[in-house]
Amino acid sequence: MCYTFNAIAQDTLAFTTVPAGKYQVGRANYPANPKRTIALHSYEISTTEITNAQFAEFVAATGYVTLAEKHHNAMVFEPGLAEFRWIQDTTAYWRYPNGITRGGIEHKQQHPVTTISYKDAQAYCQWAGYRLPTVDEWEVAANAGKNTTYFWGNQDKKIGEYANIWHGRDHLVADSSDGFMYTSPVKSFKPNPWGLYDVYGNVFELCEGKAPYDRPESKSVHARGGSWWCSKHSCSFFNSIDIGASSPFASFSNVGFRVVKK
Repeated sequence: MCYTFNAIAQDTLAFTTVPAGKYQVGRANYPANPKRTIALHSYEISTTEITNAQFAEFVAATGYVTLAEKHHNAMVFEPGLAEFRWIQDTTAYWRYPNGITRGGIEHKQQHPVTTISYKDAQAYCQWAGYRLPTVDEWEVAANAGKNTTYFWGNQDKKIGEYANIWHGRDHLVADSSDGFMYTSPVKSFKPNPWGLYDVYGNVFELCEGKAPYDRPESKSVHARGGSWWCSKHSCSFFNSIDIGASSPFASFSNVGFRVVKK
């Protein structure tokens, strides 16, 4: 399905320019993302994740129906679940990202949109005239051009200043110690040196392209930066190095996206 390009949506986002050049990405002796030098053309990446309000604009203009709405198979979370356990909730989709019984987005317009799939993110980008960042573009922008685990260095002690993550020991008990159990409004935490907010935590951010560990036949898509669910004890992907993988048709309540100008 094709959508008419919508210039109005261009005005609802701020962007930062990443200069063209050679950058080091990955980490030494780390097969999932080995250290290497890449060359990138200059690109403009959004300083925030796409919000519920921005996705609603797309839906209102096009009548788009997400995969979670069609297939009723979104995966959501509630405290009390064992580690890495999620619930398939037939009522969950972007307007009710953790299912109808856990509330909607009426007062969360500036939170990142979630419970959307890679295919849904692609549809938004087609309508708005954007694209998803590549795996490498995301890493360079998130790390503000540096080659460390975090944009401030290799230790995670500052993570609470910059990211909405899960601070609890496990997921059996709700954790709102940073003010949020699920998503937080974009710009709730400090930006990185290039002015990008929430590159770590809040929601995993969908990317284009393959990861270094992908086999040629892999059908996975990738998301980076960790989410509100991630803790130091479970899936601590709130960093610039790790690369998550999922199905292009899957919808989770901790996955969203930011965009790059075409």
